[in-house]
Amino acid sequence: MCELNVILLRGDSREQVMDSVARIVVEGDSIELTGILGEQMTVAGSVKEINFSSGEALILAK
Repeated sequence: MCELNVILLRGDSREQVMDSVARIVVEGDSIELTGILGEQMTVAGSVKEINFSSGEALILAK
């Protein structure tokens, strides 16, 4: 499987907000994250990068 760690970028800081993310849905400035066990989280921002090689999705905070 290709789970991702989601990192929220605020200026120069990086905060891992969720790990083992299996699904990302973007609707405007709202990004819904769903983990492999069904847990959900919504963050405000925009997707900067999704890198399957490093297992990270980078989100720019709003």
